[in-house]
Amino acid sequence: MFLNVHSSYSLKYGTQSINQLIATARHLGVHQMVLTDINNSTGAVEFIRECYKQGIAKEADEIHKGNIPYQIKPVAGIEFRIDNRLLYVGIAKNREGMRELNEFLSYHNIYNIPLPELPPEMKNVYIVYPFQKTFSQELKANEYVGIRAKQLNFLYKHSLLKQKEKLLVWHPVTVSNKITYRLHEYFRAIELNTLLSKVPDEQKCDLDEFLISESELIRQFDQYPFIVQNTQQLLDSCDLSIYFENSPVPSSKNKFYYTGTLDGDKQMLRELAASGLKYRYGENNPEAVARLEKELRIIELKNFCAYFLITYDIVDYAINNCGFYHVGRGSGANSMVAYCLRITDVDPIDLDLYFERFLHEKRTSPPDFDIDFSWDERETIQRYIFGRYPEWHVAFLGTMSTFKDRAIIREIGKVMGLPKEEIDSFTDPTKEKENLGNKTYQKLLAVHHYMKNMPNQRSIHAGGILISEEPITYYTALDMPPKGFPTVQWDMYEAEAIGYEKFDILSQRGIGHIREAVQLIQKNKGKSIDIHDFPTFKNDAKLNRILKEGQPIGCFYIESPAMRQLLKKLKCDNYLTLVAASSIIRPGVASSGMMKSYIERYHAPDKVVYLCDVMKQQLAETYGVMVYQEDVIKVCHYFAGLDLADADILRKAMSGKYRSKLAFDELVNKFFASARMEGHSEELITEVWRQISSFAGYSFSKAHSASFAVESYQSLYLKTYYPMEFMVAVLNNYGGFYSRWVYVNELQKTGAKVHLPCVNHSDEVVNIQGKEVYLGFIGIQGLEEKNIKIIPTERRSNGPYLDLEDFVKRTGISLEQAIILIRLGCLRFTGKDRKTLLWDVHNYLGFKQKKINGAELFKLSYKTYQLPELVDSALENAYTELELLGYPLNHKMFDFLKTRYRGDVMAADLHKHLGKTIRMVGNYVCEKTVHTIKNTKMWFGTFLDANGDFFDTTHFPNATPIYPFKGKGCYLILGKVVEDFGFQSIEVLKFAKLDIQLNPVAIN
Repeated sequence: MFLNVHSSYSLKYGTQSINQLIATARHLGVHQMVLTDINNSTGAVEFIRECYKQGIAKEADEIHKGNIPYQIKPVAGIEFRIDNRLLYVGIAKNREGMRELNEFLSYHNIYNIPLPELPPEMKNVYIVYPFQKTFSQELKANEYVGIRAKQLNFLYKHSLLKQKEKLLVWHPVTVSNKITYRLHEYFRAIELNTLLSKVPDEQKCDLDEFLISESELIRQFDQYPFIVQNTQQLLDSCDLSIYFENSPVPSSKNKFYYTGTLDGDKQMLRELAASGLKYRYGENNPEAVARLEKELRIIELKNFCAYFLITYDIVDYAINNCGFYHVGRGSGANSMVAYCLRITDVDPIDLDLYFERFLHEKRTSPPDFDIDFSWDERETIQRYIFGRYPEWHVAFLGTMSTFKDRAIIREIGKVMGLPKEEIDSFTDPTKEKENLGNKTYQKLLAVHHYMKNMPNQRSIHAGGILISEEPITYYTALDMPPKGFPTVQWDMYEAEAIGYEKFDILSQRGIGHIREAVQLIQKNKGKSIDIHDFPTFKNDAKLNRILKEGQPIGCFYIESPAMRQLLKKLKCDNYLTLVAASSIIRPGVASSGMMKSYIERYHAPDKVVYLCDVMKQQLAETYGVMVYQEDVIKVCHYFAGLDLADADILRKAMSGKYRSKLAFDELVNKFFASARMEGHSEELITEVWRQISSFAGYSFSKAHSASFAVESYQSLYLKTYYPMEFMVAVLNNYGGFYSRWVYVNELQKTGAKVHLPCVNHSDEVVNIQGKEVYLGFIGIQGLEEKNIKIIPTERRSNGPYLDLEDFVKRTGISLEQAIILIRLGCLRFTGKDRKTLLWDVHNYLGFKQKKINGAELFKLSYKTYQLPELVDSALENAYTELELLGYPLNHKMFDFLKTRYRGDVMAADLHKHLGKTIRMVGNYVCEKTVHTIKNTKMWFGTFLDANGDFFDTTHFPNATPIYPFKGKGCYLILGKVVEDFGFQSIEVLKFAKLDIQLNPVAIN
């Protein structure tokens, strides 16, 4: 009887989740209702699924109580509004009706066309218009008018009585009680960005828009029983039960076939794999042939050929049509088929990677490939995918952001009309106890309690793309976010529940570093680099020596302070150790103490005590510590005797990704029973299980770590043999872990001559010729994008600029923009100092001049004046560089200091002063805040000394102020030199920022 129900997916309007709506309906004995969220179908399939699931779950309980069980019949549709003005509600008769509604809304979303006042013809949809006293519209066969109980008086002598069969019961549902009505008012105020008291009534729902019993609703229409009958007939004719799959695993909705047939897919995949096998392993490798056949058998058995072929098609297009470099990572690197198809560059045989971690006979969902491209190339690949598959069959995965703690407090405070200062105090964690006694804050918290974690807005997933067999619009309408790709209206969890698996097309800057470095080496050195020649890289003694030193600044995944420290502690000089380091650096492993345990055992392998021979055999590579998810699988398989499929399911279950507790308990029991059959003692089994269960939740895929390690080696190779080109590539791809100046400093250390931007030498980005490097116009603070492009484009087209006058005329630059360039020295080619040029530019641009359209017939010269001597100060120029670049290029931060003192010890000599208290001066690079077991704060700092070398500090809570760091600059550090597995750092005792000289301009 309820044709117009809103859930919380009616964003900033509805107040009840789908489960709350269903629970309330069951409590009231409601048998039928229609979910019609405003301009979206986010919750439609979820609503249908949950209605049936809750009905099945309750059935046995109802029978036990002697009641007749019943099922809430779910019907779905969409409510269409413009600027909160209700146009009409569409109700799907069946699955085709749901598709028609979704495609109607999608069309207007994608092409940004306002919804029409009257909907188009939809054969499988009922259209319901709201009742109006002056309603006179000619109704079609599928069109109706909904009337509220309080509007029945207006039916007297109304023209609609001539079409009695067109009238329906209309009782919208938006809230559940007075409290949630108030919540609704807060939502509306937030949506309209206004005060609670200023939300117009027409922007809110009516006070009575809550669920009531069907008997009460029918009673309200007892004078018009034909309206009730019409409504019942309409609902009875709707059937969306096809959407419910009474199975823990929904049937796959992904594209079934790549070639069009299953046999065609099998043949194509086998041919590609066989060709790739020769490329990767040569002509005669029985082990590889056997494993490839095993994998293909399982892939074919699970009907996942299309998933592999679609991924291959994406990668093949990137390599052969675009020349793009990619990284295939994640559990997909466990697959030899993926390795042979060049989806990944990780050799699973070389690393003893289990295919079962990726795919096995008992896996029900498709495998998951993560493909990384450069940050500026990913969109090209995305557009290829969207052009490759038909409309409505490809879409981005959505996300649903929710109201978060501090954001909620701010939003609530704003609509309550609180001043900004008071709102700021309410969001300050340090004032939590003080605020609890504040009545306004208590009221705010009460609203926060109801609003927290409710849907706020739909957005787009970082990289997930869905490619479907049938139109996606059977399950959702599509949005068109600013990114410019159709996007489904639900997230990855609902996608999984429906039966979709995503293709992750991701991006990272590390790939951009590698790609551009290879291009620059070809251009600057004339050398062609095969960046995929990984076997050569990993066996390069020079690379491994530099890796061991722990200074790989700019290299993907291994440049952060924590990773640099770990590399030095491990004395990492080989690929397998780097793979392990990439895994144990993860927060969960590190905080659990396993990272420390691994390092200790790594340095004393002879002292490792294994639980038993099986554990020694399987975990010798990692010294008895389970570092990878694959280690969990190995132990479950070889120690307990579980087959590899069950071992992976158990591993997945312990990571929190298994929904059935009963099935999980059965697997645990199977582990113990199977281990007993292997002859192990109860004490040993219990201890092995303890180690497995304590680690599995933190574990990281070895294949994932291996993918990272491959890319790290590629970066390290380029930095080692072509450091200038590599660091230029890092700068042009917006760096990595550190601020831009750190990479400029690293570039200068390579021997490159780095110049400030110059209008006659610089491009938009950094360029390099031989050892001469010119910074680009990108990065100059305040320089407009149009000038960043115009200056080098005009120079390339019409030759170098002759002088300031020529530059001004040819670029049409404004006075303010010219001043920025002059102050930074970008026109130094003129031979004039900056202050003279600043004087001159005012002659050209310091007054308004009527713009002349067209070229000059004769060249007119400006008058010149004799100027007094203007002196440039080195410190003043350094301050200008700091202001306009964010760092001084031709000076160091140390040059700003009032003192000439640079510390008693340099970073390179720390190993000579172990256990001693020393003084150092360091240029601040970065910091990391952590919480101790006692919930106090401590910090880790990273600095450069006056020689440009890194050193690290530890700031314990009892030895530092509440917040020790005061922004960038140089600090005087008093501390004790300590060493941990060969890595030296400073335990800080005293710490203070040093004073700097004033800018001469400020003094004058």
